[in-house]
Amino acid sequence: MRHHPRFFCTRALHSLFQSLSWKLVGKPQQTLASPASHSGVGLHSGDRVTARLLPVAAGEGRYFVVGGARIGAAIENVVDSALCTVLARHGRRVRTVEHLLSALEGLGVDNCRIEIDGGDEVPILDGSAKEWVEAIQQVGICVARDSSGGSMDKLAPFLRDPKYVWRDDSFIVAIPSSKIHIKYGINFPQAPSIGQQWFSSFIDGSTYSKEIAPSRTFCIYEEVEKMRKAGLVKGGSMENAMVCSTTAGWLNPPLRFDDEPCRHKVVDLVGDFSLLAQNGNQGFPVADIIAYKAGHTLHAEFVRLLSGMVR
Repeated sequence: MRHHPRFFCTRALHSLFQSLSWKLVGKPQQTLASPASHSGVGLHSGDRVTARLLPVAAGEGRYFVVGGARIGAAIENVVDSALCTVLARHGRRVRTVEHLLSALEGLGVDNCRIEIDGGDEVPILDGSAKEWVEAIQQVGICVARDSSGGSMDKLAPFLRDPKYVWRDDSFIVAIPSSKIHIKYGINFPQAPSIGQQWFSSFIDGSTYSKEIAPSRTFCIYEEVEKMRKAGLVKGGSMENAMVCSTTAGWLNPPLRFDDEPCRHKVVDLVGDFSLLAQNGNQGFPVADIIAYKAGHTLHAEFVRLLSGMVR
């Protein structure tokens, strides 16, 4: 394995990310062994869309192609992150990217071209990252090669100093560590069937696939109509989200885990933190991370902090 001078310069990465140290992980960058795809409804648009995942060369990283425009899966392209993560560039956008990016990051697919047809949104599928994980595992993962046929060493961002962001009673704190550990908390007092939950785990490919990826997105039944009036969740249904009523509890059980809502927040966190990735390197920072009531907006704010976009 080797570094390509065009893409990899540790000093340059240090200058861009003063909060991070980029270190070799003893593995080459990876990509898909062959193409994969899924079609389905877009959660917010309601459109029937297809996402095709294609292998690309080492150093290309992960990026979307929508209407002929290339949109890198990078924090500088995030334009909105209220109820989903939205990327935009060259007048085009792609919505609800977090579950797919979570699966790619969680399984170590560092380089991937994602073509979106039929709309501007990644299909929601069953509301989790499970079907993306299965599609990736079915086609396999292999070493990514550059134009000369060589592999490239993979770098990972290690946190150098403690960092935090907060908004009201929501926060994310990260502490330097030699491994990735996530502790995530949620609190929905208006929905007693959810209530307050915490999920904590060290993260690797196996843990991600079995314990995190299958967790589905969820919503409060009494808030759905308000979201639809705002032009959102047009494609939402009992088949692609867990729905909880404030008075009647879960309307479409059973849950896959007792704390499935909290675990789904970790799916989102992995996908949103993957936007720190540069040139086919690992996106998720190696750190001990504690998040409470964070959500997409705070996830993005924290990644911007680590990337040096905000001080």
